[in-house]
Order: sequence, then C-alpha cells, then structure tokens
Amino acid sequence: MPLHPEAAAFAAHYGFVIDVLAAYRPMGKGRVERQVNIVREHVLAGRSFDSLGQLDAAFAAWLPVRRGQVHRTHGEVIAARAAADRAALTPLPPAPYLVADRHLRRVGKDALVSFEASLYSVPARRVRPGQRVELRVTPDTVAIHTLSSDSGAGALLAAHPRASTRGSWVVDPAHWDGLPTGNTRGTVIELPQSAPPPCNAGADQTADGPLPALLTAHPAADIAVARRPLAHYALAGTVR
Repeated sequence: MPLHPEAAAFAAHYGFVIDVLAAYRPMGKGRVERQVNIVREHVLAGRSFDSLGQLDAAFAAWLPVRRGQVHRTHGEVIAARAAADRAALTPLPPAPYLVADRHLRRVGKDALVSFEASLYSVPARRVRPGQRVELRVTPDTVAIHTLSSDSGAGALLAAHPRASTRGSWVVDPAHWDGLPTGNTRGTVIELPQSAPPPCNAGADQTADGPLPALLTAHPAADIAVARRPLAHYALAGTVR
C-alpha cells in the first residue's frame, strides 16, 4: 500500500518505519489497542473521579504494579523491556520536521511562480519557462523545489516568507539575473524618404512632417474623395 508522501517523509526524518496494517484485518493491531482495555479494567472500572488530578493519581499508583508484571507476548518484565527499548532509541534530529502542504506549479517566462494569487520568484538561471516545480508551504514560508526524481529529493530553488495579502509580489531581484533585457533587439521605424503625392490634385495642401507621410503611404490614400465647403455641413445641421 503506498504511503502518503508527507507521512513517508516524516518517518524518514525521525528514523522509523511505518508498518501498514493490511486492509480488513482489525486483529492485526490487537496488541496495541489492548492497552486501552487494560487501563479501563484496572484503573477506571468501578471508580469515579472529581478531577483530572484524582485520575492521574490513580494511574500513577497502578503503573508500578503493571510494570512489574511479565508481558505475555515477549515473556519479559515490562519495566526491564521498556528500559532496553528506551536505550535503543536514537537521539532526535536537531531540527523538527515541518509539516508542509505541497503543490505543483509552472514557472512563468518572468521566473515567477503563482500561489494563492501571489507571485514568488525563482532563480532564472536554474529554471526554464514552463518547468514544473513543487511548492512546500507552511503557515509562514513558501519553499520552491525542483521535482523529486529517482536520483534523489528535489533541490531547493528559493524560500520566501508567505505573502500576508493576496496579489503580493514576493521577489528577490537577484533571481532575475539571466533574464533577457531586450538590449539586443533592433526596432526601427523608417519613414518614407520622398514626399508622397497629394490625395487630391486640386487641393492646396502640404505633406510636411511624419503624420502626413504615414497617412499618404496607406493603400487607401489614392482614393479620390469629394470636397465641400464647411458651410454645407453647417447648413445640413440646421435642417430638421
């Protein structure tokens, strides 16, 4: 049965193995759950408690009796076996395991990754546009990793504080080193060198400046149009 990646990572961090119980086999973990019934029968049965302090005192008084008994599974005194098990434990890791939500995202052309309507930067030299990355999100941080592969876990690309408001830009300007700056582009607007012919041979007009040159260079510039005095339009506006 496959394990949830977060559960497997948690177990690997603390150095233990998760032994998954087979489906529909409740008796497989009976020895573990039996301890609950033992406490109920030997501590709680037939008693009432007015406070948690009374309950704790009753359990503490019974515990030495239980630890002095021989366990029926391994045949050893429970206290002696507990001491041997405790001595076999390894020290805890120096840093606790942080449970994180994991999300897949794609890197944009601007080396930004979107999460919850906010944008987070990644080093442009280490990613390519459209590349999928994994976000490991905690309540306070957003860590961006490459995807895990058979060769090992995903490498950390960037770590940012989590945005407090939607639509924020959380950017390290150094991450944009390597993006195209546009300084190699050649964009030139060339205007016609010669004066264009007038639209209407009878019109008294000049073609000085770039705007008339661009207008007369249009394919429809040679179409002849009728010309009327402005008084005709004023007259037409007064007729109802």
